[in-house]
Amino acid sequence: MAVPKHIVSAAAIVLNEKNELLLIKGPRRGWEMPGGQVEEGESLTDAVIRETKEESGIDIEVIKFCGIFQNIDASICNTLFLGRPTGGELTTSPESLEVGFFKLEEALDMITWNNFRQRIEYCLDEKQLPFYIGF
Repeated sequence: MAVPKHIVSAAAIVLNEKNELLLIKGPRRGWEMPGGQVEEGESLTDAVIRETKEESGIDIEVIKFCGIFQNIDASICNTLFLGRPTGGELTTSPESLEVGFFKLEEALDMITWNNFRQRIEYCLDEKQLPFYIGF
């Protein structure tokens, strides 16, 4: 029997007090929400807090779990959380060429990679929560 090989990631939909969305511009996928793989022995919430800090410089508080997007063929489960900034300063990293808070409509228009826009829209729609999307 083959050993299962799944990737679990965690991403944050971070809104500030002006209802602006935190985005990072990655070198491969363009504008997206901060997030990344969950490390062994790490909780989902610890992972999303760490990844957001590493990629954007922003400290966050996790407000709620939103849902899961599962890419069945690629064996990837992406967990999504709603967060709010609690400190830090916008900072780029090797994973983020640009970072910033953007008005929601503008931010959604900036995202061009796969279903990332849909993920954010689901997280911001209370009627959808929690959700599971398999594709």
